[in-house]
Parts: sequence; C-alpha cells; structure tokens
Amino acid sequence: MKRVFPFLLLTIVLFSGVFAFAAENSRKPFIVVLDAGHGGKDPGNRGNGFYEKDIVLDVTLQVGKLLEAHKDIKVVYTRKTDVFVELSRRGPIANEVDADIFVSIHCDSHNSQAHGVGTFVMGVDKSGRNLETAKKENEVIYLEDNYQERYAGFDPNSPESLIGLSIMLEEYLDQSIMLAGLIQNNIVNKLKRKDRSVRSAPFWVLHSSYMPSVLVELGFLTNNSEGPYVNSKKGRSELAREIANGIIAYKNQISLATEDFKNPIITDEKMEKAIESAAENIYDGVSFKVQLAASSNKLDTKPSNFKGLKDVSREKEDGLYKYYYGDTSDYNKIEMLKTFARQKGFSSAYVVAFEKGKKVNLSQVLKSKAN
Repeated sequence: MKRVFPFLLLTIVLFSGVFAFAAENSRKPFIVVLDAGHGGKDPGNRGNGFYEKDIVLDVTLQVGKLLEAHKDIKVVYTRKTDVFVELSRRGPIANEVDADIFVSIHCDSHNSQAHGVGTFVMGVDKSGRNLETAKKENEVIYLEDNYQERYAGFDPNSPESLIGLSIMLEEYLDQSIMLAGLIQNNIVNKLKRKDRSVRSAPFWVLHSSYMPSVLVELGFLTNNSEGPYVNSKKGRSELAREIANGIIAYKNQISLATEDFKNPIITDEKMEKAIESAAENIYDGVSFKVQLAASSNKLDTKPSNFKGLKDVSREKEDGLYKYYYGDTSDYNKIEMLKTFARQKGFSSAYVVAFEKGKKVNLSQVLKSKAN
C-alpha cells in the first residue's frame, strides 16, 4: 500500500493539472472590437490635407497589435484595410462575436483652431453642444446605397431621433463611462493633450452595440499643430499605446466588478420608457413585427417560452410556424422592440412588414415613404 499511494497521489496531481489547464483554456477571452472610422470612398475629414481614414486605420491596427500580445484578449476589427464599411454594419459585428467592448476611433475637425482629445459615449446631449461632432460622424450614411431604407426614421442632422434607443442602452452607460474615462485620462495625462473630457452624443455607430461602447476623437486634424502631431508616426504610436493601456486597465477593473454590473439587462420598464420618449415614425396601413424564429414545432406563445418576451404571436406559413414579437405601424417602435429581442438572446431577430394581413417587402415599404 505504501508503494501504491505515491503513485495515486501523483496521478491525482497530474490529472488536477490537466483539468485546471483545460478550465483555464476554456474560459471566454476578453473580446475587443476595434472600429477604424470611415474608409474606402469615405475619407473622413481632410484637415490640413491629411486623410482621417488612413490615420485611424493605422492607429487602430497598432492598438490591436498591442492588445493581441495578451493571450487572454481577442481582437476583432470592423476593417483592416482601406474599405468602406456601412455604419449600420459596424456595431452588429460586435454583437455577433459577443464582444466585451466596442471602441471606434476617429479624428475631429472644426472651422477654428479648436484642439484636444475627446471620448464619447452614446447618449443625447440636451444642451446640443456635442451635436455637431455627432452630425459629422453620422452623415457618412449618405454615402451608402439604399440609406433611406437602412436608416428609416433617422435624420443625421437631427440625431435626437435616436433618443429612444439611447435610453434603452443606458444599462451599459456606467461601463462605457468607465472605459471612456480610462482611455481619456491616459491620453491627456501621459501625452499632455488638451482635455475635452468624456461626453455623450448620439452617434449611430454606438447605438446598436449591446456592450460598453465608446468613440475616441484623437485630435483635430484642422489644428495647425495638433493635426501634424496626430498624423505623425510618433503621434499615432503614442495615441495607440494609451488607448490600448486604457482598454487593459478597464479589463482589469471590470474583472473585479459584480456580475450585475458586468452584465446588465434592459428591463421591460426601460423599454417602455424608451418607446414613450421616442419620436413616432408611422406608416399608415402597415403592420411591423419582429420575427423571432421559424420552426416546425407549435409552441405556446407564453413569455416563458420566449425568454420573457410578451406579446408574441404565432402564424403558420409555408409549413412552418413563425413567431412574431410586437405589432405596430410605428417603425421607430419596432426597431426598439427588435433591439430588445436581440438583447434577450434572439440575435437573428429581424423586422417584417404586413399590409392587409399579407407579408410585404420591407425595403419597398420603407422606400415608399422615403420617396
């Protein structure tokens, strides 16, 4: 027995090590989605003759390289080359990979010698002071094909139309502010840049990502001294380093937070408040619904079968049961219901339209009003 015991002990220790190693490697990495603003046919601002799209891509790739040196961090890019990525596509990329944070990188411009770095979170600034920055970034939607359909109900020159969605996404505001503050403070304090602070503004690129999300304005290309710095090899490298350091600091801090803080949820009450606050966008004679699923199984439409969602209906179409959430002629409302459904776990939920009880092409419905 004395000879067997050490062998068993060694076996247990070895297997414990294997299990611990397997558990360590099975943990979800901290996923960071980096979004280089603009690209392709959208150059961004051209202050002092510099190209915003090239600067932010370079900085973004440098940030990613620094983060990828950490084995527990996974980086996903919305673009890695000079290509045009639609604004409506950038946030959903982060949702699809179940990202922990979304960071969009840009450069600012102004018709004066304004300068300094600013970091933004999604929100509606009632004073209107931050509206101009949001307008400039949102106006890229005019370069997209069929933008009237993709952004029905949204006017880039009046981003307050995102107010309903911004209220729904306030659940992530505390985390977003923490992330923005760490990035902002690093750049300001380590690089001695002018502090334009952490602010809120209605950026479309931030509104559809269901995680802490920030937009960093590296500086003003239109400023005669700051523009050349941001465009320089030294400036790009330093800015990338401090953004990466801010992200790493956030990761370390959030790991100590409670689960409720890390993984907030949009409540029914929050959704109802958002719908009440949003501007209406009515399509007469049209019924919009959110399609949750299609199945050969006939399910009871009670909330417990649909992750707590109420007002779910069932229709049999083409041999399958289709399950729909909501029923409204208000397109802004149905977009919020879609956001709520996706946040609940129906990641592929999408909007469908009906006229006189028959399903019709959504694009054609939206285009008819746009025209």
